[in-house]
Amino acid sequence: MSIYIEYSFKIEPLHPASDILIAELGEVGFESFVENDDGVLAYIQKEDWRDDILNAIQILKHPDFKISQSYTEIPQENWNADWERNFKPIQIDNRCAVRAPFHKKMEVEYDIVIEPKMSFGTGHHETTRMMLQFILDHDFEALSVLDMGSGTGVLAILAAMKSATYVDAIDIDTWCFLNAKENVARNGCPQINVYEGDVALLGKLKYDVILANINRNTLLRDIPVYVKNLNKNGILFVSGFYAEDIPMISAKCAENGLRWEKNLEKNRWVAAKYVF
Repeated sequence: MSIYIEYSFKIEPLHPASDILIAELGEVGFESFVENDDGVLAYIQKEDWRDDILNAIQILKHPDFKISQSYTEIPQENWNADWERNFKPIQIDNRCAVRAPFHKKMEVEYDIVIEPKMSFGTGHHETTRMMLQFILDHDFEALSVLDMGSGTGVLAILAAMKSATYVDAIDIDTWCFLNAKENVARNGCPQINVYEGDVALLGKLKYDVILANINRNTLLRDIPVYVKNLNKNGILFVSGFYAEDIPMISAKCAENGLRWEKNLEKNRWVAAKYVF
């Protein structure tokens, strides 16, 4: 049975340090995170842990943030219980709910059931919530959709629930790929196809809408590929970057024939809509 190491990080001020910390911890092998009111819980399998694992985490040394940490060992069955205790359901506009199987069904138009396990995209992070908001505000009936960097598959699932004809969900991470397949089946969305990989899988496929909630550098690299796979008058929704990154993202989109239409912003995180 797997043993996990749980780190409890207390952070002052919380934003944007918690987001930076999660990104850096993910780079060194931490597999899952739970954000709370005063910091972050982070989990890594004991076999992947080492005494000096935090030495490479630069945000811990930043003078503008006060971050303390402690850690403990947790058997896998207790780790699963921690998820159930810490993963709270969310609602967006009283229209869409994202919840775990152990939560009571919510009376909303779109009730999404996600078993988060160790994948990103539970709806709690600002970027995921804003992308869900964009999907709620857009008509997806009879459209073809790509969810790039799909994580749990939550964005693909909402697009399917909003009557997209077919949806391709792609993530480079094996755990996300497997988790998304489970969540797609759990929500009864046969029009979603889940793949493990990156933009190399796209080939000459064409989509009416592309959803990409990833990070700034990946977006800057891959926007030209997205455009090649976007139908004329198609829409690109992107997130995973800060407000100060908007000029770079918009410039790259403009270079490739995309026109900016709208931003959403929360706690310095931004989601943006571009039209081809």
